[in-house]
Amino acid sequence: MKNIPNIITIIRIFLSITFVFIKPYSITFCIIYVLCGISYILDGYIARNTNTTSKIGSILDTLSDITMVAMLSVVLLPTIRFPIRIISWIILILIIRIIGIIIAFYKYHKFVILHTYSNKLTGLALFLAIIFLKCTSSLIVMSLVCIITTLASIEEIVIHSTKKDLDRDIRGIFFK
Repeated sequence: MKNIPNIITIIRIFLSITFVFIKPYSITFCIIYVLCGISYILDGYIARNTNTTSKIGSILDTLSDITMVAMLSVVLLPTIRFPIRIISWIILILIIRIIGIIIAFYKYHKFVILHTYSNKLTGLALFLAIIFLKCTSSLIVMSLVCIITTLASIEEIVIHSTKKDLDRDIRGIFFK
């Protein structure tokens, strides 16, 4: 029972890798995308509610998030037209994220991405954005995702800069 959340997370990693072999927005792509979204919610929910959270689970969760974002980026970015101001904003977000990672590495001597509610909201926003980009104004969707992601990125820097001890599962400064 204690390994079920980690098994779900590992399945999401493998499902994410399949995106590079599937036509974007096809039925198969959509089914796998929804399964990844369900597993994203399910693994953490099960781990917290069965008291089976673990350090390895936290690391696997971060790895699965990175894998899914990377695979979807490779597959979907060529299909989306980004305005230059959104591209500039994304570059700024990447710089902020890298600064946060450097601060955490310097302070804790390890690669750290926190599981704050803001980062979870960023994941949800990115997940929904892919769906909404096909049916509504892409500039509005992209801007909302960038706002949420910017706030989450800044929050992570503030947490790394002000907290003495590492707590990967901190709720954040916006959600007390």
